[in-house]
Amino acid sequence: MITIDFLPQTAFTFMLIFSRLAAMIMLMPALGETSIPAQVRLVMAFLLSLVMMPLVASTYGAIPVTVPGLAFIVFTEIAVGLFIGGVARIIMSALHVAGNIIALQMSLAFAQNVDPTQGQQGVLISNFLSLLAVTLIFATSLDHLLIAAMRDSYEIFVPGQAIPVGDFSQMAVKLVSDAFRIGLQLAAPFLVFGLVFYVGIGLLSRLMPQIQIFFIAMPANITLGLVLLLFLLGAMMTWFLQAFEQSISMFAG
Repeated sequence: MITIDFLPQTAFTFMLIFSRLAAMIMLMPALGETSIPAQVRLVMAFLLSLVMMPLVASTYGAIPVTVPGLAFIVFTEIAVGLFIGGVARIIMSALHVAGNIIALQMSLAFAQNVDPTQGQQGVLISNFLSLLAVTLIFATSLDHLLIAAMRDSYEIFVPGQAIPVGDFSQMAVKLVSDAFRIGLQLAAPFLVFGLVFYVGIGLLSRLMPQIQIFFIAMPANITLGLVLLLFLLGAMMTWFLQAFEQSISMFAG
């Protein structure tokens, strides 16, 4: 006689795995970009849940007998998923900080278009850096590290346990400060460039007031800034990828 007594427990376990992974994918860069249709992201989360289920099903207990107990474990799974995905997304915001500073120093802050990684208007330089970072994440197989973080998160955040709100808050504050620090460090050469350039333009306007400095300064600023970006882009993205890998490695053992 065939029995199906295992189906409720299996469905319950799969639902919880899907809740955590879907929340992660919704925020993770590369895997969860807004340019990817929601249906594709849901299918990705569904397939990853099927793959993860044999690996992590043993970490889940029996079905809670009360509705509050069930709601609690579902809420904690979603919260953990959002937190891990948010960690990666916050680190990505360092590129937006750097891009905005670079664009401001190059007189390109007015050049904006839609950023497909954010789903909103953004500075052209920021959008370029974000798309380049997503491309390099796939090219360097860091997307595999994101998937490994999904698996190893079950060892750090055991299902059914209370959310460490204090640790979450402390880490979130640290990550935001790190993102600003990384963004400023990436844009530091352009801050120096802008300072030197505008001081030079100011001195030139004093020495030769008959020259229309404005018509010379902007094209020269943009040209020199793009040349500087060309020479520094490789080092900038290498540094960013190292910071990104270090942040995700907190969850991938």
